[in-house]
Amino acid sequence: MIDEFQCGYVALIGKPNTGKSTLMNALVGQKLSITAHRPQTTRHQILGIKTTEKYQCIFIDTPGIHDNNKKAIHRYMNRAATSMLDDADLICVLLDISHFNQEDEKILQRVAHYEQVLIVLNKIDQKSRESCLPIMHQVSQQVPGFECVPVSALTGENLERLEQLIVARLPVGVPQFPDDQLTDKSMRFISAEIVREKLFRELKQELPYSITVNIDHYIEETDITRISATIWVERKSQKSIVIGKSGTLLKKVGSLARSDIERLIDARVYLQLWVKVRADWSDDEQSLATFGYSDGTQG
Repeated sequence: MIDEFQCGYVALIGKPNTGKSTLMNALVGQKLSITAHRPQTTRHQILGIKTTEKYQCIFIDTPGIHDNNKKAIHRYMNRAATSMLDDADLICVLLDISHFNQEDEKILQRVAHYEQVLIVLNKIDQKSRESCLPIMHQVSQQVPGFECVPVSALTGENLERLEQLIVARLPVGVPQFPDDQLTDKSMRFISAEIVREKLFRELKQELPYSITVNIDHYIEETDITRISATIWVERKSQKSIVIGKSGTLLKKVGSLARSDIERLIDARVYLQLWVKVRADWSDDEQSLATFGYSDGTQG
């Protein structure tokens, strides 16, 4: 008897900075979601698709679930983080072993009524295995019946076991995407995200949260891909910080982003960056829609 093909959607959820994007990149085997040592780096739902001869697993990377709903962008991110829960075939709740708290408990309460849930205890490379046990006990008390898997998305420790548990829970079904497709996002979207990642990593304190990136032109020529992007900030003072003294910071961000994009598309890239101001864009629904923060699909 031939095994039936399995296909399903797996939602990766959790509070900010639990390693959801790092985990998806590791499981798919390709860097699709940007990462940074800052909470709320991910702002959109991003699909990562892994296809083998036996199954297609469609991971949904999501923004961190948080209590801050003050700004329009925070409300958008919370919707993006939770809107797919009812439709997912499996929910993986990521917990950070070093920072388990009431935010995690709220998320566990939120998923307690779902049938297919895995608890992923991430960042075990930062603690001993023994330190997982109290959290695993606490989780089992709060959501009995849900399996808890300790992993390190960063080092790859125990990811093979996690993948086995995920695949075992996928329903029988036909593939939803071609076997060579890795994500639902276009290179325009991914290029903007790569630029934003470099900004997150180079800038200090709160400024990255006032930044978004929009691709103005993405033109593929025979021997080069030409990309023009605008970095939007909320105040004039932020513009000079992003540009840096004599343009040094912007030049560094552009160089780092260009290298990443070239590796991804395996072609030479000419990347041009501009910095412009749109006051309080993160709390303006019209600006958010213009920059791709809408409840439809971002391409």
